[in-house]
Amino acid sequence: MKSPLHILHLEDNPNDAALIQSTLEAEGITCATTCVQNHNDFVAALEHGGIDLILSDCSLPAFDGMAALKIAHAQWPAIPLILVSGALGEELAIDSLKNGATDYVLKERLVRLAPAVRRAMQEVEARAERRRLETQFIEAQKMEVIGQLASGVAHDFNNILAVIMGYSDLMMQDLGPEDRLRKHVGEIRDASERAAGLTRQLLVFSRKQTVHPVVLDLNDVVKDLDKILQRFINENIEMTIVPGKQLGRIKADSGYVGQVLMNLVLNARDAMPNGGQFTIATNNVTLDENRARTHTGAIPGDYVMLSVSDTGTGMTDEVKARLFEAFFTTKPLGKGTGLGLATCQTIVQQSGGHIGVHSEVGRGTTFKIYFPRVEQSLDVAARPIRTGPLPRGTETLLVVEDEPSVRYLARGVLESQGYKVLSASNGQDALHVARAHQGSPIRLVVTDVIMPLMGGKVMAEWLKTTYPGLKILFTSGYTDDAIAHHGVLKPDLAFLPKPYTPAVLSRKVRELLDAE
Repeated sequence: MKSPLHILHLEDNPNDAALIQSTLEAEGITCATTCVQNHNDFVAALEHGGIDLILSDCSLPAFDGMAALKIAHAQWPAIPLILVSGALGEELAIDSLKNGATDYVLKERLVRLAPAVRRAMQEVEARAERRRLETQFIEAQKMEVIGQLASGVAHDFNNILAVIMGYSDLMMQDLGPEDRLRKHVGEIRDASERAAGLTRQLLVFSRKQTVHPVVLDLNDVVKDLDKILQRFINENIEMTIVPGKQLGRIKADSGYVGQVLMNLVLNARDAMPNGGQFTIATNNVTLDENRARTHTGAIPGDYVMLSVSDTGTGMTDEVKARLFEAFFTTKPLGKGTGLGLATCQTIVQQSGGHIGVHSEVGRGTTFKIYFPRVEQSLDVAARPIRTGPLPRGTETLLVVEDEPSVRYLARGVLESQGYKVLSASNGQDALHVARAHQGSPIRLVVTDVIMPLMGGKVMAEWLKTTYPGLKILFTSGYTDDAIAHHGVLKPDLAFLPKPYTPAVLSRKVRELLDAE
């Protein structure tokens, strides 16, 4: 039970009020009591807020307990009310319970008061717990609906985006730096990136996308995104990056950490329509037990903190209370999905961290994200992706893909890098192509996972019985749980999610061919 208990006591006899107070405290119930004697003071105290329990005498000179009960039950039904009266007939007692009173106690039998108060507060806590569980259940149902929706559209949408992104990259390679079409193609590429990001948001938020954590340096993540972030902020906004010195390492999915940072930066930009400043900073932080209590969901320990601060419009308490709620947004219709911060919270929680928010209207907002610090070496996967010319080769490859546009794109990209490329539209077709092939042996197969007639996994097992050294690169635009059902998402199997770019495909193929 809450301590101290904030009690509003309607009582015109000071001696009775003092006796009731001392009775509760003698029973170990610590109280902070506000005593009132009339209607106006009673209503004013309730409107002021912070009341946990109402105690009321039944008969006062200008006001009575039944009138107080009707007011409280009509406007503040969550606050329990116990009548404490010197005389209360059976009929009046029954009426009080019918009208919403939690209990009644006679003044000559105050021994019942403390148990009645404890029981009333237990009922309040039980109702709050039921509401919390109901909210969780509704959120779980919402997640399931989102998951089903995301699963249904992800495959086709990712195939479409793979084609848009792939051909945009190929066009950019052919256009000179001063070509007037270069900017238009760049806009198409950026739009497809945002669309792919929205799909990932849906999948992460609905927990249909698997997080692949690696040990990484948060400063590297921020540095890699610096140029991209600069492109998304307005000219009247000044961005400052303050990297922490001797920063500890964290274990998280670098792509999703970047997505969190991108969401926070875009929100900061939108909060400063007339310009301003925002700062991205990293630092080592240790939360002791006292500091951990001030951070919801935190436990004491060592953390690496990522903060994004802006000088924008700030938020009201009402907005902050709903900040991480799915589909809640303060942006105009068509300007926001309401998934950005909800997705950020999901990503951070999956990494074992938590988010803190401080905001004042007119004075800006600061988001602080705390990732648990780990004492491990950086993973190779966390190091920056190399740039420069795409790797070439002369080996024979087989591309198996049921979506024609994606198949033509993959084949064209690999052929442009010097490979001899065969293609097939499904697993059965691929087996026929492989058997009919004459010439240099097929060294690697790039195959979709889920296809009609025969899927990629079954086809790969058939091919490996004939070509034991064959390398297999699986690709898919389906959600991770659908792919896992086909037995693909295992550590020893190479996998490339859609949408992928020509550069990513070329490097992944060369990496597998060169692997022992």
